[in-house]
Amino acid sequence: MDAAHSRGAGTTSPPSPTPGRRTRALTPVLVFIGMVAAMVSSLGAPLVPRIAAVDHVSPVAAQWSLTIALLVGAVATPTMGRLGDGPHRRTVVLTAIAVVGAGSVLAALPLGFGPLLTGRALQGVGLGLIPLTIATARESLPPDRSRSAVAVLSIALVAGVGLGYPVTGLLTQLFGLHAGFWLAAGISAVALAAAALVLPSTRHLPRQPLDVFGAVLLGVALAGVLLVLGEGESWGWTSPRLLGLTVASVVLLAWWTVHELRCPHPLVDLRLVRHPVVLTADLTGIIAGVGMYVLISLVTRYAQTPTSAGYGFGASVLVTGLILLPFSAASVVSSKLAAVLARRVSTRAVLPVGCAVSLLAMAAFGSARGSLWELFVAMAIAGLGVGCTFAAMPGLIVQSVPAHETGSAISFNQVLRCVGYSAGSALSATVLQAHTAPGETLPSAGGYGTAALLGCGVWLVTIVVTVVLPARHRAAGGPRAAEQAFLTDDGLASPAAGSARPVPDERRLP
Repeated sequence: MDAAHSRGAGTTSPPSPTPGRRTRALTPVLVFIGMVAAMVSSLGAPLVPRIAAVDHVSPVAAQWSLTIALLVGAVATPTMGRLGDGPHRRTVVLTAIAVVGAGSVLAALPLGFGPLLTGRALQGVGLGLIPLTIATARESLPPDRSRSAVAVLSIALVAGVGLGYPVTGLLTQLFGLHAGFWLAAGISAVALAAAALVLPSTRHLPRQPLDVFGAVLLGVALAGVLLVLGEGESWGWTSPRLLGLTVASVVLLAWWTVHELRCPHPLVDLRLVRHPVVLTADLTGIIAGVGMYVLISLVTRYAQTPTSAGYGFGASVLVTGLILLPFSAASVVSSKLAAVLARRVSTRAVLPVGCAVSLLAMAAFGSARGSLWELFVAMAIAGLGVGCTFAAMPGLIVQSVPAHETGSAISFNQVLRCVGYSAGSALSATVLQAHTAPGETLPSAGGYGTAALLGCGVWLVTIVVTVVLPARHRAAGGPRAAEQAFLTDDGLASPAAGSARPVPDERRLP
């Protein structure tokens, strides 16, 4: 057993939840924090065309206003998750919310593209809040309430995207580009005040050393990967600069992996990934993240394209935001449907079914986008698929890792999602740029068809992962951890009825 497990075994038990108004307010405050983090981190998507026009940059450059927040989130999430697994969780959460608020103010000031990009990077820190809210709900609430809270928090990122876009669009249309960022600053301030009032102390938890070197390695490697995806078309896919950056990024990722496996206090305990349920959830998270943001990026740009281009609808930022509203609503509904599917069919069916529905949404966009209502339908279908998929993953991870590794394990899954989101955002921009004629600013209609076809391929790969990986493990005679869990009415994987919650350690991992 490693040092982390030894420390976890020797610590005092956390205090039992204290009844009262603070405890009753904890769940709504955690959900609010999660929604704020989701809304703020995704502000760049519907604003990309407006940012390009106002700040006089190319659409590819403007796309970095979304990508950079996701990149920073991918690096900040495991760091915050590791710090949040110790006695400083409350401080980490409050500091992160304050950073998000500061970034919102910086992005709101009309100082140009550079400061806006810096502000968006600071806002990306908010993505690390969602795993911490899940860990807080798991440890600080009674079991019946924690299941419900974790289920809602599991899809906060997906739901927040759809809810934030219409409000941002309305403010942008009425008051200009920077109004949405002022809103982000305001709700961040409210979240900070609410968190300061109700977040419980975690001083009873053991201190977790921070792997600073691992965080730096991961950040530099991910930055290189996303720069390759975002600048591949402009640099040239066979240019020495791009090939050198690709090789360097791969080497750094390999170095980071070896370092994490050897480090006594790793940023992410990669040994937990050997658990078949955790591995399936993590691979699904990164690939599904690519597919999700490819579609969101395509839809938001397509809807705002002027009709003079021969396609598109010239939609305002407000209308574009409304297109994402069915995505958010359907994701919430599908998290409930996932529980029904798990009970009536099997837990193993939840992930592949969700991915199959997402594939249908991508195919719908690729084949039918001649009318605005078709985009609404495609996004509603996407919400059903993505909500079903993403609602299941955190619960399955919680079921499969030790309690003291919850924040770190879910954070790593969130990292992979952020990498997927970033890659999907950059990939869609790259494909469209490849279909943009020299001297033109808008891609051809065929570029959207090609990108949609690529997105369909991404979802097909995800389906294969969610079907083949668990099946191969069962065929090899491994423990059927996935069958020891089920989805409750709240959409969260829980221990089988009448059994104690398993607490795996590295000796029990296959």
